[in-house]
Amino acid sequence: MSDQTPAPADQPAAAPSTPPQQQQRQHQTPRQHNQQRPQPPQQWPDLSVIVPLYNEEESLRELHQQLNSVLRRMNVRYELLFVDDGSTDRSFQVLRDLKRNDRHIKIIRFRRNYGKSAALAVGFDKAQGSIVVTMDADLQDDPTEIPSLKKRIEDGYDLVSGWKRKRKDPLTKTLPSRFFNFVTRLLTGIPIHDFNCGLKAYRREVVKSVHIYGELHRYIPVLAHWEGFRVGEMVVQHRPRKYGKTKFGVGRFWRGFLDLLTSLFTTRYLSRPLHLFGFWGTLAVIAGLLVNGWLTVEWFLGATSLSNRPLFLGGILLIIVGIQIISIGLLGEMIARTRTTEQEYAIREFIK
Repeated sequence: MSDQTPAPADQPAAAPSTPPQQQQRQHQTPRQHNQQRPQPPQQWPDLSVIVPLYNEEESLRELHQQLNSVLRRMNVRYELLFVDDGSTDRSFQVLRDLKRNDRHIKIIRFRRNYGKSAALAVGFDKAQGSIVVTMDADLQDDPTEIPSLKKRIEDGYDLVSGWKRKRKDPLTKTLPSRFFNFVTRLLTGIPIHDFNCGLKAYRREVVKSVHIYGELHRYIPVLAHWEGFRVGEMVVQHRPRKYGKTKFGVGRFWRGFLDLLTSLFTTRYLSRPLHLFGFWGTLAVIAGLLVNGWLTVEWFLGATSLSNRPLFLGGILLIIVGIQIISIGLLGEMIARTRTTEQEYAIREFIK
C-alpha cells in the first residue's frame, strides 16, 4: 500500500516553478520600461518680455491687457517678467492680482530701489525666451511694435533698438537726450539715434553675454556692439505719459555723461587699461624729457640759468605725472586679471 495520497480532483496541478532570477526580471521590467521612456523636450518660450517698473500701479493693468492682446495674436509661447524695483505704492499687489489669472506672468521683487540697470540685469538672467524684448511700464512704449522688432531679429540682427523719432516728452527731456545721443554716436561710431530707448529686442545670446551695472542700461547697444553683436535700429511709436510723472530727474544727465565714459572705458580698455593710461603717461614723460633736454642744452651752452626757469620745474612735473599715470595703468592691468563681473542684488520674491 502506497503512502502517497493523490491530490483532490478539484485542485489544479501546481504550476512549474520559475527561477528567482526570471521572477525578478519579470517584476522589474515594467518599471525599467517606464524609466527608459524618452521624456518630452522642455518647451522654452519663444519670447520673453521684460518690464522694469517703479511705482507704476495705475498703468500695470492696462499694459498687461495690451501685451496679452498683441502676443496672443502673434501665436507664440511667451512669458512676461515684471521686475518691481522696490516700488513703494501698490504695484506689487496689482501684479499679484494679475498673476492669479495669467500663468505667463513672472514677478521679481527687489527689497529696495536699485535702478533700471539692476532690474534689467536680473530680468536678463531670468529670461528664458529665444528673443527678449524690454519696454517701460509707463505706457509710453507701444506693445504693437513687438512683432516688428521680432521680425528684425529674425532678419539677422542681434539687437534692435527703438528710435522715438517723434518723442512725446517735454523739451527738458528731449533736448538733453538728443545732445547725449549725438555725443555717443560721435565717440562710439555706432549710428543709432536713441541709445536710451526702453523698447528694444535682443537675441538670447546678447542678454546672456552683456553685463550691465550701475546705470549702464543707457548704453547697452554700445556694450553689445563691442562684444561683436550686430546692432540695428527701428523707428517706433512713442506715446505721451498717461499716469503719474517721470521717475528721472535732472541729475540723470550728469550721470549719463559719466556712464558714457564708463562704457567707453569698459568696452575698449577694460581688458587692457595700460593701453589708455600708458599712452597719456608716455606722452607726458616724453614732453617733460623734451622740455628739460632743451633747457639742459641751453644751460650747457651758457645761454640760460636753470635756477630762474619755471619751465624746468614744469618739465620735471610732467615726467613725475607721466610715471604716475603709467603706474595707474599697470595697477589696472593687475586688477583686470583678478576682477569679477558678478553683481548680486537682494531679491525679495521671485514668483514663477
